Amino acid sequence: MFDIDVDTLDPVGEFGSAAWCQACADYGMAILDAAGMPDDLSWAFSETYTFPPSRLVSDDRPISGYYFMVQNGVISGGDGVKEACLAIPGFHAKIRWAYICNQSGTRYGSAGQKQRGVDEASLVAEMESDLGYKPAMGGVPNPVWPKPIIAALSHGAEAGSGLHNIAASLQSSSPEYEGLPTTELGVPRFSLMTDEQKADFVRLCGLKYV
Repeated sequence: MFDIDVDTLDPVGEFGSAAWCQACADYGMAILDAAGMPDDLSWAFSETYTFPPSRLVSDDRPISGYYFMVQNGVISGGDGVKEACLAIPGFHAKIRWAYICNQSGTRYGSAGQKQRGVDEASLVAEMESDLGYKPAMGGVPNPVWPKPIIAALSHGAEAGSGLHNIAASLQSSSPEYEGLPTTELGVPRFSLMTDEQKADFVRLCGLKYV
């Protein structure tokens, strides 16, 4: 299994940036490789961040996101999200950048993961109350988690490592969240924002008021 002291990692870029995405993909591939994937296993992981700030995308890099996968024992991955990856069952997230950016830089174990879900549900509910409709933030349709993948990606998570905590350690802060009220895990608190902050956050999410 893949072991690492995440305290030795330095931030390489903002959430969704090319440098950060490539680093996350590299570690994802290293984790699968260290665990030794079965030769007959095909599984893919991808995260696509919608409505990212313009500085994170370009004509040469139209998509903010990354992937890694194993197909019949062969491991690959990188910045961006390939169609070949999306065609393989696994974990394929497509989520608004602003909705998950800030809290993705927080390290946690299983309890923190559960609390993050609670905090994010509260964020959506608070936005719904203000917007007049429930915002669709994206999600993960029909995730597939084979046992060898769960074991590989979660190894060390309770001790502070694992894929999420590696990615969090590699993430630098984004200016849009400076001064925003958040939960302890970094999830934005919409109800505590000023009217100006609310308007800015709604636009950042790629949403509109009715």
